[in-house]
Amino acid sequence: MGWQYAIDVENNSRKVQCKFCSKIFSGGIFRFKHHLACTHKNVEPCLKVPDDTRKEILVKNAKATEQKRMIINSIDDSENENENNEIQQVTSKQKGKNTMDTFVTKGKWSSSATGSGQTTLNQMLKRELREDCCQQIARFFYACAIPFNCVKHPEFAKMLELVGKFGSGLKPPSYHDIRVKYLKKEVTHTMELLEEYKTEWKKIGCSIMSDGWTDKKRRSICNFLVNSPKGTVFLTSIDTSDFSKIADKVCEMLDVIVEKVGEENVVQVVTDNAANYKAAGEMLMEKRKRLYWTPCAAHCIDLMLEDFEKKLRVHAITIRKARRISTYIYSRTLLISMLRQFTKRRDLITPAVTRFATAYLTLGCLSELKGALMTMFISNSWKSSRFVSQQDGRRVQQTVLDSRFWKNMIHCLKAALPLVKVLRLVDSDEKPTMGFIYVEMDRAKEKIKANFNNVKKK
Repeated sequence: MGWQYAIDVENNSRKVQCKFCSKIFSGGIFRFKHHLACTHKNVEPCLKVPDDTRKEILVKNAKATEQKRMIINSIDDSENENENNEIQQVTSKQKGKNTMDTFVTKGKWSSSATGSGQTTLNQMLKRELREDCCQQIARFFYACAIPFNCVKHPEFAKMLELVGKFGSGLKPPSYHDIRVKYLKKEVTHTMELLEEYKTEWKKIGCSIMSDGWTDKKRRSICNFLVNSPKGTVFLTSIDTSDFSKIADKVCEMLDVIVEKVGEENVVQVVTDNAANYKAAGEMLMEKRKRLYWTPCAAHCIDLMLEDFEKKLRVHAITIRKARRISTYIYSRTLLISMLRQFTKRRDLITPAVTRFATAYLTLGCLSELKGALMTMFISNSWKSSRFVSQQDGRRVQQTVLDSRFWKNMIHCLKAALPLVKVLRLVDSDEKPTMGFIYVEMDRAKEKIKANFNNVKKK
């Protein structure tokens, strides 16, 4: 098959010229096929061979290799059978003798590497097919804007494994199949898994957790989840947009969920620490004597940070000034570009789980970039910009260059960052937090004391 792409030089089959790159090779047509297949096996690859031709050479060589291997195996099997008969005859004649010479015949079973060159072609074919396959999978991710971390999900590996087992010719599911047929099957499968969790709840109990949020349509949604050592499962969600979340209504809503799970299975109900939820939790404990209401640890810490900002004057003033700086810069494209030149593309705003944690993490970023910010506001780039003549611009510049502002910022961070660290721990999905929340709070208190040199007034 290689001759259709080659020219026999001087009627000498040991010298072959490539029709694509016009190079002449010695070693015959076998070596020339490695040149076309670009295997880098003792020959320079062809840089002008089309991809379809290269793959054709790989496929046909792989098939030829498989046929040769089957023939060689059949010959080896017959030879092995003859050898076994000879061994049995020799063994029966020489009982008691156990030397290796009795069992080994020179020249037999010594060519285990037969066809090693063709095996390399097989490997090259597999490598090429895998590259094309992976590229197509990646292209699907890019085209559909699928998050890259989906590759880490175990279901992704299972899916590809089953596709590989099916082999070529798999007809993918249609839009209707995924939307209706397999969705119904998955719902049924999920409900069967839920039964396993319910069995666990009856054995050792569980915790009901409520989580309120607002969707893109400004609807108020309350999700309910059930946690046990087996894991956390989503139970249901309720649209609370149509009624006011007074204590009585919240208690009624929680009571329905407890009834659904089974009062005998519920150890505690975890909610936010807002006044209405706290009152509803106490009402629920009056009605259901076997369970406890527990405030959410993350929300409690968030409320502590909120108290810092609202009730401590130095915190309120410092955070307000920091917000003024970040808002002024990030509302002007030219200033964003200027800022990134001085901060080496680092941003001033650090997103966090809660609004109040975000405020203190932003203070932390400002503190780290203090030198870059001060350099920016005294640089020629700032002085030659139009912002230096504006009142808001001069006010922001004055704040950045004020040493008292940075001193107060350090004061705020000494008090808040130990609590932010605990908030990150308790709001993580990595592991249950009940086991270490109390000791971490104690450590945070000790750290705050140490930061202010144990001076209670500070």
